[in-house]
Amino acid sequence: MDITFESKRAKRNMLIILLAIAASVLLNIAVHAQTPGEWRTMKGDVNLFIANDLGRNGYYEQKPVAELMGEMAGSIGPEAVVAAGDIHHFEGVASTQDPLWMTNYELIYSHPELMISWLPVLGNHEYRGNTQAVLDYRNVSRRWTMGGRYYTKVYEDNGVSVRLVLIDTTPLINRYHHSATYPDVDAQDVDAQLAWIDKTLGEAKEDWVIVVGHHPMYAQTKKDIIEQTDMQAQLLPILQRHRQKVAMYVCGHIHNFQHIRRGADGIDYVVNSSASLARKVSPVEGTLFCSLSEGFSVVSATKQKLCLYMIDKAGNVIHKVERLK
Repeated sequence: MDITFESKRAKRNMLIILLAIAASVLLNIAVHAQTPGEWRTMKGDVNLFIANDLGRNGYYEQKPVAELMGEMAGSIGPEAVVAAGDIHHFEGVASTQDPLWMTNYELIYSHPELMISWLPVLGNHEYRGNTQAVLDYRNVSRRWTMGGRYYTKVYEDNGVSVRLVLIDTTPLINRYHHSATYPDVDAQDVDAQLAWIDKTLGEAKEDWVIVVGHHPMYAQTKKDIIEQTDMQAQLLPILQRHRQKVAMYVCGHIHNFQHIRRGADGIDYVVNSSASLARKVSPVEGTLFCSLSEGFSVVSATKQKLCLYMIDKAGNVIHKVERLK
């Protein structure tokens, strides 16, 4: 036997094995999400998650995205999860004891790192049911810290402050009124809410102000465009009046990611994707980015910078909205 030949063949085989292992590692790197170490680079002084259009009883991408939110929360440490409407598809909830609270929320967002404050707003699907039950759930779950149909919350850490102005957009849209499908809409005082938004923004003194509602101001959508024209008629003048303070208007409803700048008001209009089931999207006037991926967003703030990171269902940052002082 030629020992030299056998030795060369053994070395060649070992090289092939090592190359195969290396290829496997590279493939893993290519197809897997960013690492917890990379996630930690997003962390600011104040950190928040934003998720919406959730309620699919764990189906589609809801459960995987919920698990991803928990994993990323372990790296970033958000103060709260902002739930920008439609926590319950399709007919809202009937009461605080409705089983949908378990199948849409409690059993899905069960990761230990998500046992933090949740700041919900009402979406149009909540208005198909009992909206008072959505508010009253704060008496059932201590993490459901909903301050009202519209309310404000300030987070401050290390000298950095962020004010969230959380609003109820369904009553601002005319087509939801006088409809048996949305029984609680007509009881809402639209003028009172608009006056409150104007006053709250006028008095805001925080480093950063983010307004959160369910319906978009601008977006590409197959939904009725009159929703946006109603929002532009009712809410836009108030945001523009306080454009020196309002950094972003963030919403859901359209089930995809969109980042739009329109006009000269300097406000970033952000559509946050569904955390369960997304829809196709294409650019419109003012679109800086759009994606049909399911996911959620991470907000981080320092004294000089406010960032909103759009996260796809694999845990990758697919777009960053950045504001500088």
